[in-house]
Amino acid sequence: MKKFLGIALGILTAIGGFVDIGDLVTNAQVGARFGLSLGWVVIVGVIGICVFAEMSGRVAAISGRATFDLIRERLGPRMAMMNLIGSLGVTLLTFIAEVGGVALALELVSSVNEVLIVPFIGALVWAVLWRAKFSLLENVLGLLGLCLIVFAVALWQLGPDWGSLGHQLLTADKPGDEKWVTAAFYAVALFGAAMTPYEVFFFSSGGVEDGWSEKDLGTMRANVLIGFPLGGLLSLSIAGAAWVALGPLEVSVGTLGQVGLPVAIALGKIGLAIAVIGFVAATFGAACETGLSAAYSISQYFGWQWGKFVKNKEAAHFHLVLVVVTLLAVGVLVTRVDPIMVTEVSVVFSAVALPLTYFPILVVANDRDYMGEHTNGRLANAMGLTYLVLVIVAAVAAIPLMIITKMGTI
Repeated sequence: MKKFLGIALGILTAIGGFVDIGDLVTNAQVGARFGLSLGWVVIVGVIGICVFAEMSGRVAAISGRATFDLIRERLGPRMAMMNLIGSLGVTLLTFIAEVGGVALALELVSSVNEVLIVPFIGALVWAVLWRAKFSLLENVLGLLGLCLIVFAVALWQLGPDWGSLGHQLLTADKPGDEKWVTAAFYAVALFGAAMTPYEVFFFSSGGVEDGWSEKDLGTMRANVLIGFPLGGLLSLSIAGAAWVALGPLEVSVGTLGQVGLPVAIALGKIGLAIAVIGFVAATFGAACETGLSAAYSISQYFGWQWGKFVKNKEAAHFHLVLVVVTLLAVGVLVTRVDPIMVTEVSVVFSAVALPLTYFPILVVANDRDYMGEHTNGRLANAMGLTYLVLVIVAAVAAIPLMIITKMGTI
């Protein structure tokens, strides 16, 4: 029964934690303009994150060490530093966006300007990361994030033409007034949002924190192979609801309030209240994950003691990094930088950093010195290499598409 509950809870937290500010905004933006014609990108991205999250989780369970902890040892300090710089830059951008996302969500219900809320959010995030148990991050915030299922309910309540939505999804039939180059830009953005680098590093480090071993491989795989796809369905629901409610009105999504409009139209104030709870939980949970991921990566690279199960005095450098990145996020946001703009930039640069993130994971997962008989099989390697090609294509295309389309505005 305990093992079953562990699987079930892991699945629920994976669903609740999958959709962060990047997924919320990007899926709503794409849905309002393209419907589900780019939904195939979400599906491809979900499969990809499953492939590499499974590798990262397996590495943590078998070696007892986090993936990033092994990258420097296996590939050397130079390659590890490139990985650190690429992934850390995107993680910090994402962290800033998530903290801003919490403030935007609270602004919806308080009418207090998000700039005034940001310092309190930063202090709360730091306090949770400093004192709260790891189980709180995994369970409470993830489960509250399940309130975002209200988007699936809203889509059903809106009574869409399911045949038309299915046709869009299966044929990638974009609206006739949209340009293919703009569709390509948003495809890269969706791909980057689905495969954000911090997810695999947090997943691996979290597995070490939870004390995973070989006997936990089944639980880990259930969490990955069921939780992430269900989170992907939630992303498709956000896009579908945006298309049905906002597409005919030609309303573009530029604020978090507009992301919630389809729920308000379909379910009224109660539905919107549930959605806002989901916004706060998902963005706050993602802020905690990205903050921890930054501290994990830096600490593991330099060989510092790290982790929430380690006494604060013994992991002083780890907690110092948490303080620094939190102050950085607050400092950037109080300059009145738009968190939505930061989100849009972060998902594009996430695509740029993907090769630096996933190539080392593929290498470590094939090393018998660390993995023994649990190295990648043929299927895992075939899928890993296929996705490595895809992430390289996305990385190469991201910046030119961003410039050509002016961040998707044409």
